[in-house]
Amino acid sequence: MLSVVTFLPLLVCVLLLLLPRALSDRAYIRVWIATAAVDLALVVAVWTGFDPGEGMQYQQRVRWIPGAGVGYHVGVDGLSLPLVALTCLLFLAVAVYSLKERQRVRSYVCLFLFLQTVSLGLFVAQDLILFFVFFDLSIVGMFFVIAGWGHGERGRAAALKFFLYTFIGSLALLLGFIGLYLAAEPHTFDLVDLTRANPLAGRGPYAGLVLLAIGVGLAVKTPTVPFHTWLPPAHTDAPAAGSAILAGILLKMGTYGFVRIAMPLLPGSWRRYALVFVVVGAVSVVYGALVALAQTDFKRMIAYTSVNHMGYVVLAVGAAGTLAGNDAQARSLAVTGAVTQMVSHGLITGALFLLSGVLHDRGRTYAIDAYSGLAAHAPRFAGVTAVAAFASIGIPGFSGFIAEFQIFTGSLASRTVATAIALTGILITAALFLRALRAMFLGVPRLPSTIPTAGISDLDRTETLPTVTLLAVALVIGVMPRWLLDVIEPASRVVIELVAR
Repeated sequence: MLSVVTFLPLLVCVLLLLLPRALSDRAYIRVWIATAAVDLALVVAVWTGFDPGEGMQYQQRVRWIPGAGVGYHVGVDGLSLPLVALTCLLFLAVAVYSLKERQRVRSYVCLFLFLQTVSLGLFVAQDLILFFVFFDLSIVGMFFVIAGWGHGERGRAAALKFFLYTFIGSLALLLGFIGLYLAAEPHTFDLVDLTRANPLAGRGPYAGLVLLAIGVGLAVKTPTVPFHTWLPPAHTDAPAAGSAILAGILLKMGTYGFVRIAMPLLPGSWRRYALVFVVVGAVSVVYGALVALAQTDFKRMIAYTSVNHMGYVVLAVGAAGTLAGNDAQARSLAVTGAVTQMVSHGLITGALFLLSGVLHDRGRTYAIDAYSGLAAHAPRFAGVTAVAAFASIGIPGFSGFIAEFQIFTGSLASRTVATAIALTGILITAALFLRALRAMFLGVPRLPSTIPTAGISDLDRTETLPTVTLLAVALVIGVMPRWLLDVIEPASRVVIELVAR
């Protein structure tokens, strides 16, 4: 089942490339929508049959490169299943939003289908080399999205910077994986086998170097300070659909790697250096929020809030490694909050980036000061953007509140000062979104001088449906989170037990 879910988009991509150019632009998008809808339905079926108390499920093992200890091994547990579901939902939303795309549509659709397969493949991978292959392929796919459909020459420059930064990070990640492989007896890249064997126990400096390599590779992808500088230009100059996938899915590959690989496979080193991750997380929270507050570009502002929100995740997983051994409940709560934050950020920030695309389509600029009183011209756009902004702030009733409440409650017990500092990030995030909403949507109506008033229209159906759907799911999680937390919590407890070894 998991292999079907993973490779269905790639199969459709290949078929579209092999078929003659006989379809219309909208037909290509509709094929993509149908594929994403089928994939989401299959994931719902997997979720329905999933037992949170049984650990890794739906596993499939196939010998791939047996001489090197590499295999095709996939499976899902409570850490990965929510991210698999998020991936399918967000790609479906982006497909619907892309119905208005008119530039090289076949290539555009095929690239996103390819990205969907590599994203799903990473979250279900239970072999380090398989994980790395999908990790690297995601860089390639997003490079072509940004370079091909971004904003002209700036988009190509941003794509190159994105590729170089993240590819260098992936090389560091590969070095760490090889370090784990060499320490294991027998040599293997299998995640389940490595977790069971704990090959770096008692290896001191060697284990620390392996954690450094893996940590740097994942930190670049997350991204955390100081490895974040590729993110703002990549987001600002990417198409809206590309930004939504980059923020909603690809950034989670880094944070997911911390929970799936770094914590359980390197428990001793994680405990020893967890304070470093706490500090990096707290700095990323405050720095990301402050720099976002200084932005005059709406899309760039949202990009920096991703640094801020991913900082909460790094803070939580770091705190989970520093808590006393008898505080397992608080540590588990922090990890559960981290995974919930990954899902929440994907939903809310994905919607915000799609809405930033609407703004640019109407006014041809992201400059906040170029607009005023937009609510008079586009009340639905103003309303949906306001809801997304308040959801990103973390107000009660949305998924962000559930995630951040768990993160702060779980982290406060051991790292009071760092958590208190990170709490200021919420206030700064509220200030930056309220400033942007007031400037763009309230006051005397004013539009960019190059755009006539008649050119500003409200959200259409292809823009309303995906953004409202993403925010509706965030609302459901915020009001009724039990169905999600019941899946995540047992897996979080397992991670804490492994870290305590």
